[in-house]
Parts: sequence; C-alpha cells; structure tokens
Amino acid sequence: MSSALRINIDGLYINAQALRYNSKKSELLVFKTGKKVYANVPPLYLRGVALNRVERYKYLGHWVSDNLSDDEDLERERRALAVRCNMLAQRFARCTDSVKVTLFEAYCQSFYTCSLWVRYTQRAYNALRVQYNNEFRVLLELPHYCSTSEMFTTRRVDRFNAIIRKRCASTLRRLRISSNGILSTLADRWNSAILRHWIRLHSD
Repeated sequence: MSSALRINIDGLYINAQALRYNSKKSELLVFKTGKKVYANVPPLYLRGVALNRVERYKYLGHWVSDNLSDDEDLERERRALAVRCNMLAQRFARCTDSVKVTLFEAYCQSFYTCSLWVRYTQRAYNALRVQYNNEFRVLLELPHYCSTSEMFTTRRVDRFNAIIRKRCASTLRRLRISSNGILSTLADRWNSAILRHWIRLHSD
C-alpha cells in the first residue's frame, strides 16, 4: 500500500467519524526499534499540511520520546517539584511543621504519570529522588546531613520509593477492574514490560 493511498484512507476515516484535527498542533513522532534509525521517513500530510517530525512530544503533560526513554519526563517532574517546594518554603516559612508536612504531601507527592516510567537511567531516577529528599529538608529547615530515613519516619511521611510503588499499584488495580477489554488484557500480560517493571519495584 502506497503512502499516498494510506493518507487518502485516513482522510476518509476522519470525515466518516466527523473528527476534527488541528494540523498546526499535530506533529510526527517515529519510534525507534532498538538501534535502528529511520532516516528516510516520507512526509506525512494532515489535510494537506505536512507534519513536522520531532524527537519528543508532550502529550497530556507527559513527555514521550522517540527512543521510549522516560528521562525527559523525570526531568520535567524534578523541575516542577523544585518550583512547588520553593514556593511553599517561601510562603509558609513561619508555619508549624505539621502544616508544612500537610502542604508537602498535598503538593509534592503527586508525581504525575510516574506509573508510566519504565525505561529510564538510574541517574535520572536518583536525581528526582534526591530532589524530593532535599526539598523536604528545605521546607522543614532541617540540616542537609540529617538522616533521610529518620526525617520521613518520625513525621510519618512516605519516602520517594514508597510513593512510586503506591502509584504503580493503584494504576495496575484500575487497569484490571477496567471495563475496557484492551486495558484489562494488557494488565494481565505477564510478558508486558510495564508489568514486569511494576513487579520489580515491589520485589526490590
């Protein structure tokens, strides 16, 4: 099937389903397979407009890369965490520790889409974990050399690894009870990369 014919079929499907796409907000992302690089990719047109090819794309706030690495999204979360914590430290410096802990749990533990992080370097993961620990010290005005385990345990606050495990377990539970047959099937596939990663997080 030629690329021109395929584009024509896509256009017919768009019209039949009464869908509307904004070609100015659409981009082309070609995922790599291992070390294979697709250099000669023919141009793709959406309603007559050629789509710009990119190496990464931000979809619903989550960075997706052509090499399927999650390092970019971990870095996004690390920077966002730093901004939120610095704001809390400045505005609520005179509050009690209990108030600061409540604010920290409300604004600094969301880790949006963290359950989708599967392929990342240990360096990127550790950078986010260290940022989380340091920001908690700054907010509570603790010395930089204080024990990480002690400062979280005494205040009954989840550590970074515990939060990640809870988020992954919650996502897996929602997938398995989903009425969508595709999602529930993917959640039960033992050869799934994301399921293997979730299991490893809980076994470590």
